[in-house]
Amino acid sequence: MKIAIINGPNLNLLGKRETGIYGTMSFEEFLPSLKKKFAHITISYFQSNIEGELITELQRVGFEADGIVLNPAGYTHTSVAIGDAIAGIKAPVVEVHISNVHAREDFRKLSHVSAKAAGSIFGLGLKGYELAIEYLVSNK
Repeated sequence: MKIAIINGPNLNLLGKRETGIYGTMSFEEFLPSLKKKFAHITISYFQSNIEGELITELQRVGFEADGIVLNPAGYTHTSVAIGDAIAGIKAPVVEVHISNVHAREDFRKLSHVSAKAAGSIFGLGLKGYELAIEYLVSNK
């Protein structure tokens, strides 16, 4: 089984940025624990701050991966194109957000991704990635 994790803008700053919201661990520090927990799964990882690169990666892995864990970050609220890319691929996508976007600014309550995703996880920190993988594995 192949799972792709795709992270959007500013998630390269995890562990440094707004640690009260996002925590003190970088994703690169967290990823080995996911790979260890799901040793029987091939997990790939991609991060970009550029919308078009995220769309290209969704299209690239969307026909070969068994599932995608996507944190589109700030593009969640602005990118119709990312939502369209999800609708155009075969792999199921689980939307993950580290913070509870519904408890933050009003503009964060709009998602162009949620309606196209198999499901969405908000506000559970990095644990959301683990739960998303568990869902994708159990629903394969």
